[in-house]
Amino acid sequence: MTAFWFFRPLFQRHAARLAWTLILSVFTLAAGIALVSVSGWFLTAAALTTAAASFNLFGPSSLIRGLSFIRILSRYGEKVFGHDATLRLLADLRGWLFASLFPRVPLADRGLRHGDLVSRLTADIDALDTVFLVAIGPMLAALLLGSAMATGLWVFIPAAGLSYAILVGLAVLAVPVVLILASRRMGKELVEASAAARIAVLDGIDGHADLIAFGETATARASFTNSAARLAGVRRRLAMAGTLAAAATQALAGAAMISVLWFGIAAVHAGTIGGPLLAGLLMGTIASFEATGALVRGVARLGVSAAAAARLKAISTARPMVVDPVRPLPLSNGDVRFEKIVFGHDPRRPVLRGLDLHVKQGSRVAIIGPSGSGKSTVLALLLRLYDPQSGRISIGGADIRTVALSDLHKKVALLSQDSPVLLGTIRENLLIGRADASDAAIWRALAGAGLADFVLGLPEGLDAFVGETGRTLSVGQARRLCLARTLLSPAGILVFDEPTSGLDREAELAFLADLDKATAGRTVILATHAAMPAGAADHILRMVDGRLESA
Repeated sequence: MTAFWFFRPLFQRHAARLAWTLILSVFTLAAGIALVSVSGWFLTAAALTTAAASFNLFGPSSLIRGLSFIRILSRYGEKVFGHDATLRLLADLRGWLFASLFPRVPLADRGLRHGDLVSRLTADIDALDTVFLVAIGPMLAALLLGSAMATGLWVFIPAAGLSYAILVGLAVLAVPVVLILASRRMGKELVEASAAARIAVLDGIDGHADLIAFGETATARASFTNSAARLAGVRRRLAMAGTLAAAATQALAGAAMISVLWFGIAAVHAGTIGGPLLAGLLMGTIASFEATGALVRGVARLGVSAAAAARLKAISTARPMVVDPVRPLPLSNGDVRFEKIVFGHDPRRPVLRGLDLHVKQGSRVAIIGPSGSGKSTVLALLLRLYDPQSGRISIGGADIRTVALSDLHKKVALLSQDSPVLLGTIRENLLIGRADASDAAIWRALAGAGLADFVLGLPEGLDAFVGETGRTLSVGQARRLCLARTLLSPAGILVFDEPTSGLDREAELAFLADLDKATAGRTVILATHAAMPAGAADHILRMVDGRLESA
């Protein structure tokens, strides 16, 4: 539960809205208790009144109607403030999480699966954003109303007030604490089982074609079935714990009602109170346990929220792969140098073994070699996604570890083999490369990528919607759109990682020919396993055993 404290600053931003939600919730429940109590008193008093006696019907009727309106309005206000606070908190949580993840990508935990990360970005955030409304708020409201009801009973029936205070204390404090302790482990299991189910689904979707081709759909189906069965089992156990807690709360409510009735009858016989007042207090006692019912339902989810908070805290405080220098130095244009670089994701098995590379400013260098030889790793090191175990990488003579990451990324732009086309328009996809780019600059980038004629032919032009993952574009058009985005960047160094991946040879040659013209005047480092056409690069180097050799 201590993980909740980590998120205190985010909740404090919305303290006023959350406080109003709590206040209105208390007003709603208090009006409900008063409404039931007054109704019980009124009906009993009216029934006991003789036909000849006068009885003021208008005062109690007006009070009941007024309490009804108060309850309706306060419930509406509670929902408005509560949902407004929740949605604002949800936006802050997502923004905070993405801001925390950006400097930590790629994540140091290489064992973190895609589905698990998706689960943390979605389900864990959703579990955390309502923790106040479903658990903390109801607990505070139940404590306040329970204390008020116990005080009221103490005034009229001291013995009943004492017994009620004990029983409502058990319902508001003891039962939730026991439920929290019992559901803590189940909450963690539920979050993990949900992540496992998402992983199974995403694995099935991503590998759908291969699963069919190799006849392994039954294996994937069995994996998902097992994940779903585990998830359902944990949900059933958690629901059972909540049901038992609700039953205990109802039993305490019944005991409180019997206690008030027992001591109340004695007070009526002693002439201390009248029958209508006892009926009102008895009905109020029953109504006061409405808050404890909402509390149990919320606390049953608190274990899940606590596990989600712990997972979010772990990923947001993970050690970043690289850190900015305390006093960054300026970065200027110049030659790119790799000097005796040794690197491996597992330091015991280095991929690069004393690699040297010198790329003169404005030149084009191609690095070829089989998949897995370390070509992409060279580019990742230049972008400082990782730091080498030994050696030095410099631009214009400045070690890239001594400059700010933001400055480095302004100088170096990447087109990777899996650069995405995002959901949106062509313009929106291109502006990722340079947010303040003019239409003229956008059209120049499209022309350089060989895509201007295609976009001109679209009815909406730059505002044409390309769909999720660029589904309205061919593979070649999607690659050229990503190339245009890279060209739009003001970076003086462009690095391309398998830019022709997925293209046939004809499209590949056309792409490389356009690349030669589009990148004129900039430093280019291209990693590919494709055969390079003549003149596509000033120098072609081959990756051999973690080092570069002339091809």
